Amino acid sequence: MKKNSIWFGLIAAAGMIVLFDSCRGETYEQGRILYENFCANCHMDDGSGLAGNIPPLAKADWVKQSGAEMACVIRYGMEGEIVVNGRTYNQAMAGIPQLSDFEITNVINYINHSWGNDYGVMTLEEVRSALENCKQ
Repeated sequence: MKKNSIWFGLIAAAGMIVLFDSCRGETYEQGRILYENFCANCHMDDGSGLAGNIPPLAKADWVKQSGAEMACVIRYGMEGEIVVNGRTYNQAMAGIPQLSDFEITNVINYINHSWGNDYGVMTLEEVRSALENCKQ
C-alpha cells in the first residue's frame, strides 16, 4: 500500500510541474501565431506597417480608438481612407473570413498588447457582438 502511495505522489508531483510549466507560456501566443500567419505580411512582424502604404498597428491611435471595429475589419476587410497617427492611408485590406470569432479575439488581444501597445483586452462576447453589428 505504501508503495502505491509513493507512486501516486510522484505522478501527482510530475503532473503539477507540467501544469505549472504550461502556465508560464507567452500570454498571447495563439494571437501571435495567427498574426504572423495572416497579418504580418502587410503590417510587418513588428506592427510598423509597410512604407506608407499599409498603416501601422504598433502605437497606432486608430487601433487604440477602434475597439470592436477591429473585429469587423479583420473578418470583412476594409476599403477607403483611414487616418492612423495623422497619416492617411488608402489601401484596401482583404478580410480573413476563415478566422473564427475566437481566433479574431486572439489576434486583437495580441495586437492590443504588442509593440508598446497597452489597449486593454477584448472578450469573445465583445467580438461576437461587434461581428453581429457589422455583418455584411
